[in-house]
Amino acid sequence: MPHTITARWLFPVSGPPLPNGTITIQNGTILAVDPHGIRAADEDLGNVAILPGLVNAHIHLDLSGARGLVPPTSCEHFTDWLRNVIAYRGQCTDIEADIRAGIRECQKYGTTLVGDIAVNGQSWASLANAPMRAVVFWEAIGISQPRADHAHEAFRDWLSTIVPTANCRPGVSPHAPYSVRASLFERLAKFALPMATHLAETRAEIDLIERRTGPFVGFLQQLGIYDPDALANNIASIVAALPGAIFAHGNYLPDAISLAPQQSFSYCPRTHAAFGHSPYPLRRYLDRGFHIAFGTDSLASNPDLDVLAEARFAKQCHPDVSGAEILRMATLAGAESLGYANVCGSLEAGKSADLVIVPLPNSDEEPHELLLGERAIPGERRTIFAGTA
Repeated sequence: MPHTITARWLFPVSGPPLPNGTITIQNGTILAVDPHGIRAADEDLGNVAILPGLVNAHIHLDLSGARGLVPPTSCEHFTDWLRNVIAYRGQCTDIEADIRAGIRECQKYGTTLVGDIAVNGQSWASLANAPMRAVVFWEAIGISQPRADHAHEAFRDWLSTIVPTANCRPGVSPHAPYSVRASLFERLAKFALPMATHLAETRAEIDLIERRTGPFVGFLQQLGIYDPDALANNIASIVAALPGAIFAHGNYLPDAISLAPQQSFSYCPRTHAAFGHSPYPLRRYLDRGFHIAFGTDSLASNPDLDVLAEARFAKQCHPDVSGAEILRMATLAGAESLGYANVCGSLEAGKSADLVIVPLPNSDEEPHELLLGERAIPGERRTIFAGTA
């Protein structure tokens, strides 16, 4: 039987907010989204907003045990933070338990789709059985030729052991320009799977790739893996090698570089602020037509895994970006980046009824302000994951 629900505000994302709008669901699929008065509601949820399930386009679930243990440094000392992350990973004893805890935290805040950067694809089993959708990006690292060859073969072997589902799909993530041999980017792109990589995250990364200078030189030398001839010669060559990739951060993308329509950035607002980066050029990127989604990064750099908190913080930092644009980045833009836009990310007939129910303050502000503004109500939310549409 169809079931119709209503609430104070319905946010389809693909269209304007609907006051007291209705959404009709049957067998986990959205049958209709209507303005008030078209259909009688079977259930009124009251003073809440109904949104599509939130999308976390960039997360490291394996670091979900790191909360408060690896505090961010200043961006000028980013390599010191990397050393601390490496040390933390070396002493972890139950990464799978950390991954499961991270999944639970995502769910309690309303996330129903994640793009997880996973060392050795370790989150696959947990995400394949979780009540959410995912792309698991197998993380590849290797500057030396033998290490790059091993990463390539290990990824191919991993692919042979997993069974993709409608809700859990494999991808690959060459980690970053400072940790991956230039040729490995191209080799991994030939698998024609979803791709993600960290890019232009720090000025030090640009110094290394464009000029072979800066703190990354000493960092890589200390690890015994510095090979200037193995690294990409410029950021543009990495962008060109990954035609459909999600680029994490993009804080310092050189002005001369553009993204193709099928490429995107995952912007992690609170992580960006925690490292003290220069203001993120969000308005400028949007005006250039860049496709941008939100991520939380990890609990090694963020207080929680709440995508709506990221959206609210971004709205404070970027008052020149509309609430509608911000909400789209937290939902449909992420679904587009991860290849799920035909299934979720907006409230439209035919899509899966993945919903998050968000309590609203008792005020008469514009709907996006109710959801994202200073009076917005923090905390846990009711999450509905409908499965496959």
